[in-house]
Amino acid sequence: MATKIGIREVAKAAGVSVTTVSHALNDATSSRVNPQTQQHVRAVAKDLGYAPNRLASGLRNQRSQILGLVSDEITTTPFAGAMIRGAQDAAYERGYVLMVVNSGRDLELEHREIRTLQQHQVDGIVYARMYHQGVSLPEELGTLPTVLLDAVTVDRSISSVVPDEVTAAETAVEALVKAGHTRIGMLGNGDDIPATHGRLQGFRNALARHGLRFHSELVTAGVADTQGGREAALELLRRPERPTGLFCFSDRVAMGAYQAAAALGLRIPEDVSIVGTDNLELIAAALWPGLTTVALPHYEMGRWAVTRLLDDIEGPETAAVQEKFSCPLIERGSVGPPPD
Repeated sequence: MATKIGIREVAKAAGVSVTTVSHALNDATSSRVNPQTQQHVRAVAKDLGYAPNRLASGLRNQRSQILGLVSDEITTTPFAGAMIRGAQDAAYERGYVLMVVNSGRDLELEHREIRTLQQHQVDGIVYARMYHQGVSLPEELGTLPTVLLDAVTVDRSISSVVPDEVTAAETAVEALVKAGHTRIGMLGNGDDIPATHGRLQGFRNALARHGLRFHSELVTAGVADTQGGREAALELLRRPERPTGLFCFSDRVAMGAYQAAAALGLRIPEDVSIVGTDNLELIAAALWPGLTTVALPHYEMGRWAVTRLLDDIEGPETAAVQEKFSCPLIERGSVGPPPD
């Protein structure tokens, strides 16, 4: 029968103490060991096939080493899955496992899922939403460390992370202004959510910064999907004094704007420039020309949420933080100078 490899066997093979091995293999304490020794110990442990006993470790510190991520639709859509990847990577690096549940916006199911996570003794929960919105936290979360991901709540004692919607819109409009556009329209969203209000504010801010007039007739508030974008873009691009640049609430809206431009015989970017929001590569990189868009930092927000949650678990007196992440511009081919 094969000999079970334990921490003492690793220490003997590596020529170091058991304490050094313990610190080197624990992400929370590895900084106590110099990098060369840490690398050596981990290589020896890997060669020997050593796997740390997470159950025993959890019993010692009264933690399960398991986190929960409760989402509405993230796992069933292609738009925000990078949040889960970021969360999983951060959990793995700290020696935790992430259990993900998805309610499909069914609140009764969500309550059951949270209770199930509690039965698995999760150490904390990331409460996530597919897009930036205000939420009311379920009562079941009252006893668990919780961090909000792509969501906010009125309770300022709970940490949260969201995109900076205002600066995202400012960045998009700046790209159009930099290209020489002065008559810019916005294909917005009719939903009463933070993203709607923040992006409209950013649109207005950018225009004002450059001394450009805000034309209310060049701003729409429809359904933020491809059909809604197509209908809104047709309305604006048929105007006698049409906009030469369009800022779109999402990449799906921008795809509708592409379709509208094609239907009217307008070329992109020669006749109209378009900037989206999301950097959804299924759309942005597939359109021709490629869509210049502002990327929502889904992966980075997912990483931050889990890192923050673990910091809260390990240091429960830490003050809550409401974090906003910047949104970089991804330049492709949909922006050019306005037509003469």
